[in-house]
Amino acid sequence: MSRTQYTRRLAAKLALAATALGLSLPHAMAQPVTLDFWDMNWAGTEYPVAAQALVDRYNAEHPDVQVVYRSVPWTNWYETFVTAIASGSAPDLSTGAGFQAVQLYDQGAILPVDEVVAQLDPNDFAPGTLEALRYDDHYVGLPWGVDIRVLFYRKDLLEAAGVAVPTNWQEFRDAAKTLTGDGKYGLVTAGDSMGVHWVLFSAINNGGGLFDAEGKPDLNGERSTEALQYLSDLVADGSVNPASAGYVGDDARGAFFRGEAAFVLGGPLLPDQSGDAKPQIGIVPPLKGPHGDIGTINWVNNLMVYNQTEHPAETMAFLKWWSDNALTLWTEGHAGNLPARKSIAADAHFQGNPNVKYVIDSVMPIAKPMSAAVGGTFPQLNEIDGDGFLRALSQSIWQGQPLADNLAAAQVHLEEIMAD
Repeated sequence: MSRTQYTRRLAAKLALAATALGLSLPHAMAQPVTLDFWDMNWAGTEYPVAAQALVDRYNAEHPDVQVVYRSVPWTNWYETFVTAIASGSAPDLSTGAGFQAVQLYDQGAILPVDEVVAQLDPNDFAPGTLEALRYDDHYVGLPWGVDIRVLFYRKDLLEAAGVAVPTNWQEFRDAAKTLTGDGKYGLVTAGDSMGVHWVLFSAINNGGGLFDAEGKPDLNGERSTEALQYLSDLVADGSVNPASAGYVGDDARGAFFRGEAAFVLGGPLLPDQSGDAKPQIGIVPPLKGPHGDIGTINWVNNLMVYNQTEHPAETMAFLKWWSDNALTLWTEGHAGNLPARKSIAADAHFQGNPNVKYVIDSVMPIAKPMSAAVGGTFPQLNEIDGDGFLRALSQSIWQGQPLADNLAAAQVHLEEIMAD
């Protein structure tokens, strides 16, 4: 029996006992409002502890509404939610994967959160984050965190070789080639999601992406093709660690931390995760593509409300409170993304970290989601994000295979997903 079911049955027994004794219970005690909140683990072991403490604070401040917190592991996360929805035991609200809300909304399982957005200042959200959750003229989720890809470099390697921090694609290619040798490489990546992130990062950096402005699949468009050919050229130069295709992200980051590569693409908090290597890690300013474009890829992590909730008003109220008071998820829980709310990002916890402050000030404003250049969100993005076709494309690039056939196959697969 879940805690929610236990609470409701206990309340019913108390009400019956009170009636038998000729007593009356306060309404809140007779009919307690209990909300189930399922939250993914957005960091290490500290995160669910901090999140539970935040829930405990809410419960203490709102004795008529009690929130039950559940930390959900990422293993089989999708099955966890769809099984709960199918069985009628979905939570009242949850966090989840970046495109979970829009897919479940399209299946009729998610309530819009327009009323909560209306109570908040839209200018308090990082650029593009609210728009990234707009679908069917509704906000299908509320942004709370932003994951973003940033290009990092090893200060010691560049200084030893007399190489300046690159500012554009040509300078980056020249630097990577110069820094390759003696068992070291210009850059290291991986054959898992890190490799996919290079595909998205490069295409968006060049003014391209997965779609055109009308939302049609455009992975083989001129700008995206040019970007992917650029990655292939880096491999042909010998600048990419040849083990990259078989690496996972931790392998690539480990090689970078050990000084075996000069450049790596990573999350905004990568320097803080590098241990003794932190003083040697710097951020490459957003590179200008061959046409003068700048940009990178981001994912907007969000909270969603389920239409199975029996208490939509209370759930929406808790959602707003959680958004307003989420700072401790970073200061105590060490969440691995950055705040979607500017008012939270203004805290000294972020402003006092030069790397994080730079990303907030200079990288977040030029970041775009996977839906670039059409914008917004749509259900197919969840399948695209989870499908392996972009991973296969990135692996073929790191293996030095000719681009044309592999890109054509990826474009066909993208078209098939969008046609479903």
